[in-house]
Parts: sequence; C-alpha cells; structure tokens
Amino acid sequence: MSRIRRLPETLVNRIAAGEVVERPASALKELVENAIDAGATSVAIRLSEGGLTLIEVADDGCGMTRDEIALALERHATSKLPGEDIETVSTLGFRGEALPSIASVARLTVESRARGAAEGWRRVVDNGALVEEGPAALPPGTRIRVEQIFARVPARRKFMRTPRSEWAACLDVVRRLALARPEVGFTLEHDGRRAVAVQPGAGVAARAAELIDRALADNSVAIDFVRGEVRVTGIAGLPTYNRGVADHQYLFVNGRPVKDRLLAGAVRGAYADMLARDRHAVLALFVEVPCAEVDVNVHPAKTEVRFRDAAGVRGAIVSGLRQALSSGDKRSVQARAEDAMRAWQTEPLHPDQRSHSIFGGRGWSAARTEPRVAEAQTLWRGYEAAVMDAPAGRAEVAEAPPSETAEHPLGIARGQIANTYIVAEAEDGLVIVDQHAAHERLVLERLRAAGERGEGSSQALLLPEVVELDEADCDRIESAAEALARHGLAVERFGPGAMLVRAVPAALAKGDAHALLRDVADDLAQNGPDDEKGALLLGERLDHVLATMACHGSVRAGRVLSVAEMNALLREMERTPRSGQCNHGRPTWVKLAMSDVEKLFGRK
Repeated sequence: MSRIRRLPETLVNRIAAGEVVERPASALKELVENAIDAGATSVAIRLSEGGLTLIEVADDGCGMTRDEIALALERHATSKLPGEDIETVSTLGFRGEALPSIASVARLTVESRARGAAEGWRRVVDNGALVEEGPAALPPGTRIRVEQIFARVPARRKFMRTPRSEWAACLDVVRRLALARPEVGFTLEHDGRRAVAVQPGAGVAARAAELIDRALADNSVAIDFVRGEVRVTGIAGLPTYNRGVADHQYLFVNGRPVKDRLLAGAVRGAYADMLARDRHAVLALFVEVPCAEVDVNVHPAKTEVRFRDAAGVRGAIVSGLRQALSSGDKRSVQARAEDAMRAWQTEPLHPDQRSHSIFGGRGWSAARTEPRVAEAQTLWRGYEAAVMDAPAGRAEVAEAPPSETAEHPLGIARGQIANTYIVAEAEDGLVIVDQHAAHERLVLERLRAAGERGEGSSQALLLPEVVELDEADCDRIESAAEALARHGLAVERFGPGAMLVRAVPAALAKGDAHALLRDVADDLAQNGPDDEKGALLLGERLDHVLATMACHGSVRAGRVLSVAEMNALLREMERTPRSGQCNHGRPTWVKLAMSDVEKLFGRK
C-alpha cells in the first residue's frame, strides 16, 4: 500500500474536468452561463467540428481586469457567491471550477476588458500550463477560446462522439440557455454557417417559436399559475401538436435549464389523458420557487435540482398545465387543414409529367391521351345518367340558416358516415367528428366534474381488509392518510407492519384493495412521503380509472345517431374543455377549410 499523498494541481484539475466537462457541450454551457452572469446583453458563439476543434464565446458583459483573469483560472474562485450562504445562490454558475477544469484539458485563451478600462488583457493556458499573457485589443466584455479539447487526454478523447453528434448537443445547450434568457441576444455559428440568431427583448412565446418551431406560436397556450410560493409560467403546446421524442421539452427552475425527473414526470402526468403513450408534449416551462426551497448544488454540472417541497412543485405544474390546456385548447385543436389535404391533393400535372390513370393503368402521358380522357368523361356521364337515381329528399331536416352556423364553431350536423363519423357544416369549412372519441372525452369530463363538486364518494368495505407492508411503507402511508382520505381511501395503522383499509374510492370499489395500497406505497417510496404527493398520485390513478369507465360508457362506433343527437354532441363539445382529443390522445375532430374543398374540385 502506497503512502497517502497530496495530488498535484494539474491532476486535481483533470479530475474536476471529468466531473464538469463531459464533452464540448458541457464546456460551452459553462462559458455561456458565465457570460449571462456577467450581465451580457449579447452573446456570440462560434464552433468548429461540433466544438471538438474550437469553442469561442464572446460577450459584452462587465469584463475582467488583469488580476481577475488570473484569479478566475484558479480553482474555486468565483464572483457569483458574495457571501457564504450557498442555499440562496441565484446565478447560473457558482462553483468556480469551470475555467481551470477546461484549461487543464484544452488550450484556453481568455481575453477581457473591464468596462471603463483603457485596454484589455489576454492570458493563454495550454493544458494547465501558462504559455502567454499580455495586452489585448477588444471592446468591453470577454472573449474565451477553447481549442482542441481533450487532444492531450486520449483516454477521454476516444469517448467523444462524431462531430455531428457533438454539434447537436451544443445546439441543444444554446437553445435552452437562449430560452431561459429572452432578454439576451444570441448568435451561434458552426463551421462558418449561422444556425441561431435571436434578438434580445422578445417574449418567451416569440423566443420559443424562433428556437423550437414557428408553428408552436399557433399551437400553444400561455401558462401563468401560482400556488403558494411556486409560480409556473411559459408556454405549452396543444396536445394535437406533439412529437415522437421528449427532446422538445424545455424545463427551467429559477431561470436555470434543468433535466429533472420530477418535472418531466409532472409534465407526463398533466398530458396523461390527452396524448398517446408514444407521443410527447412540446413546451417551455419556467418554475420559480424561493432560492432556499431548491438545492441546485446536487450535481457538478448543475443540471439536476432537488426541491424541499417536491410534491408542491409537481402539483403546481400539473394543475397549471391542465388549467391552461382546459381554457385554451379550442384554438387550433383540429388538425391543420393543409395537413389533412396533403394526403389527397396532388400537384397539377405538367403535360410531360407521368402519372397514373384514373382507371388503374400503369402510366400514361396526359399530352398523348387527351382523346381517351374525353372519351372516358363521355362514358362516365352516360353511366351516371343510367344507374344513378335522381336526388331524393332528406330523411331529416338538417337545414340551418347561415347565422346559426356562424354561432357554432363546430357547425351544424349534416349526416353520418359509416355510422362512425359525423359530418357538419361550419361557416368556414367542413367538420368531421369521430363520435366515439368525442363522446369518450365528454363522459370523462362529466365524471371529473362530479368528483370536483364532491358528488363522488367512497365505498366502505363490509369487512375492513388488512394489508401487510414493510414498516417504512406503513409509515409513509400513515403520514399521507389524511390526504388519501380526501380521495376516498380510508386507512389506519394496524400494527408495525400492516395497514387497515376501511374504505376505497367508489370508482375502485370492484378492484383489489391490497394491490391498490401496495401501488400507493410504491409511489410514495419513489416520489417522497408527502401528503399532497400521495393525494396527487392517487388522483392520477383515479383519472386513469375514470378514463377507462368513460371509454366503456360512451357512444360506440357503428351506432346510428339522429341529427338531433349529432347536434347535441357538437354543442357539448364546444362547451367542454380538452374536447379536441379523446382520452388516449387521438384527435376527436378535423376541419377542412372551404377553400381547400374547392381546390379538390378545381374551383380555385
């Protein structure tokens, strides 16, 4: 066994670099965060080969003096922690490890000029060794270059991914930081090509539309929800506007971009009955809590946080998202008309283009077969006159004056297709409704409303059931008993390792009380033994049960509806929140604009 010794400074910095600088994107994140904390209003970033060859970040912040530059390159030196109270830190960076860690595994050039100073200063550190310093000419602010990261650390370099993958990670970092600070302008160039250019001063919605997708502006709702000391703001994409991966969920805590399981789980819970299992919401969500209520120092890269009241934060996110989606989902909830038309409409044919015959033939030239087309049209007219009956009167009166269609966004029912889809005429187009999916949502919302009014009840068990659990699980359930009782689950302690179940929610009366309590215990163990947390988890479980009940209790596909029933369904959809999606996330209705219908028949 060798003797205990103090590690050399260079090795200490390399170990720290392994924690802080995992890849070029990690170094870029630290540098941009420093620029933001310096009060910059504009940040310019240049990358080469995904950051493997070059990372350059220039800002117009407060800048540094010669002595401050030297001090910034020492470990655990920072200007962002004026006191010793690390629990109330409000800046993005505060550890003071980033610059020396990066300098130990790359060639780092720091150039900075403090505001009001006559000149700037330049300092170059190559893999931990100071190689150059002297005056520098630059405007007030700081410019940092990182070249050939991990070039002299082959054990780390070989674990780097391709430049394309590293570039994608860097782009994601810049997008998240740019979303976090809409008051700061950002430009990002990669190998001479500008990828991001956003101006300062835009709101969160405008910045999100620029960085995520411009279509988000027309397919999202604003969030501003306050519960206690927790405030949730931002924008959330409508359920019909979703993605196949969760990469477009941008979450922030006190302005800090994070990737937190608690927050991601809360988002899934809020969208649970509005999205299919393999689809994910698109949103930019900002959570603001008192600094003392969140620990941002649980991970060296500061991408994870820990809340003192995790249940309260999760509940605020779920409630805020559901409230916003309930009030705003009637705007653009149908699939866009052009998307629906794209499946049917083809581009106009050029005389030389090839196409398929309307009779199913292989391919034919429109220029060479005009007589055959005319002949086919003549034959069709003759067939039409011979076999088609003259128009008969409608079975039911479904006429409505223009003023009535204008009053109803979903229009007036005109008929039913395949005993499954309702066709309605609106003032601005044609509406097609999936009757089962629509009624399924309506039934679920009725059941929810009944529960919120206190009309839902619990079912007392004829003989209370004893459920044996671990003592720790019993402690968690006992601490949450009052909150669980509000949802109809009445339990009490029955010895060190058992709970007595006296009543269960009425919706779960036919279920297994043992399985229910074990699931609740598992959820409390995983997410924290907080009273409100347990209530929320049980509430989500009830939501799932109610959704299943609504599915079985709604109008089935294949049922013939009268015009009065169809119109009643349409009117209730217009009054019901989240009626644009069924309980499984599928759309309940689509609208084709009248102009697109006219294009189908060549009228426009």
